[in-house]
Amino acid sequence: MADKRDYYEVLGVNKGSSDAEIKKAYHKLAMKYHPDKNPGDKEAEDKFKEVNEAYEVLSDPDKKDKYDRFGFAGVDPNFGAGQGGFGGFGGFGNFGGGFGGAGMNFDDIFDMFGGMGGSRRSSRRGGPQKGRDLQKTITIDFTDALFGCSKQIEIAKNVKCKTCGGSGAKPGTSKKTCDQCGGSGQISQVSNTPFGRFQNITTCPKCGGTGQMIETPCTDCGGTGVNRKTVKIKVDIPAGVDTDSIVTVRGQGEPGINGGPDGDLYIVVNVRPHSTYKRRGDDLYLEMPITFDMAALGGKVQVPGFGESYSYTITPGTQTGSSFRLKGKGVPNVRTGRKGDLYVKVVVEVPTHLNRKEKKAIEEMAQKINSESYPKKERFSKMKF
Repeated sequence: MADKRDYYEVLGVNKGSSDAEIKKAYHKLAMKYHPDKNPGDKEAEDKFKEVNEAYEVLSDPDKKDKYDRFGFAGVDPNFGAGQGGFGGFGGFGNFGGGFGGAGMNFDDIFDMFGGMGGSRRSSRRGGPQKGRDLQKTITIDFTDALFGCSKQIEIAKNVKCKTCGGSGAKPGTSKKTCDQCGGSGQISQVSNTPFGRFQNITTCPKCGGTGQMIETPCTDCGGTGVNRKTVKIKVDIPAGVDTDSIVTVRGQGEPGINGGPDGDLYIVVNVRPHSTYKRRGDDLYLEMPITFDMAALGGKVQVPGFGESYSYTITPGTQTGSSFRLKGKGVPNVRTGRKGDLYVKVVVEVPTHLNRKEKKAIEEMAQKINSESYPKKERFSKMKF
């Protein structure tokens, strides 16, 4: 854990950044380092995992609070951060901004004070680890984003081997205790230094820190405990999502390691634009054409909606470009469910392709309408340039 980068640094944001800024930074980096865009690039894969790990903590208010107070120790269950982290060690949490806040862990403390305590240790890497998080982008229709929908996606990922149940050992056999570390997963070495006797505890090289060895590997997975397969997953998209929204499907990432929890699947949503409606946040915008006589005389119009229509009365003398609002006829907020508004912009449509009779009727109308009925035109005609 000592080589971890600060989560804020990973996402390229400041500690006081808002949730929206953190989410935006995460999405940009996740798309940049996504394995589908960087096939075979180990460095990009590591970056992708690092970005997802940082976002998992900083997007969760409780985890973010613990991380801000205690650093990595606050969000690592192996260090008992839930019982106060470094804060319980005689005020270490307040020293120099807090060891936790500086991204330090027990390894760092033992590195600094190893001469005092006479020992140094390394964390056991063979303990339970969460599986790799995955990400997939899907595109949905405008109406699906408004009302929500269920989508079945396909994704290639590692899945737990059905033959061995993920143990990696051939059915009928079991793992054996590592004869080098005795099942502890760690090797202790003692050396004498000018500062005294020094004990160094490292991960067992033979079992990789698991404390167990597979003597007869499973023939289906080769002892890895996983197989690579393309699986179908049902994803429920909530009403109100927009482009760049992220839907989290817990436990649908790759299998955990050594009994750890499975990773998560992050669905990045892309919404197809609508031919008529536009969206800004939870509000909808619509340009609606009306006839000249409707604009002049007023009357009821029907505003088209999604699966329904809304009646509205146009006032006499309505000018092109004027707008009215239909409250609560917009998009439901993805968190609260409260709907935004619908803003309708009126556009007076001038008739085209007139026949002789229609032209004559307009000419007669124009002659009968007093010029004072066109106040803007009247003022404009009197202006001097």
